[in-house]
Amino acid sequence: MAKQKIANTDMRSNCPVACTLDLVGDKWSLLIIRDMLIFEKTTYNEFLNSSEKISTNILNDRLIMLLNKGLITYTGTAKRKKYKLTKMGLDLKPVLESIVGFGMKYLR
Repeated sequence: MAKQKIANTDMRSNCPVACTLDLVGDKWSLLIIRDMLIFEKTTYNEFLNSSEKISTNILNDRLIMLLNKGLITYTGTAKRKKYKLTKMGLDLKPVLESIVGFGMKYLR
């Protein structure tokens, strides 16, 4: 099976670490993905009510970026979107689990 390529992506190098960080390296994108993977959040308001208090403009920007990069998709109407992770988004699960493990070991 061919791997999915990320569309419309300007990468600063060919390094897989740098490329992945270019895609999801900001804290808000990873927290949205965390909310979807761990807390099963699916709606704009559920993301907005996360304890980190993301602003509406940043949440909107990140959801659009995650949609455009193929990490999430949605169903429903414009006012009642339900977001879900794509296969590519779900493939970030071990990355998030590693970050959680690191944080539990060194930051708690």
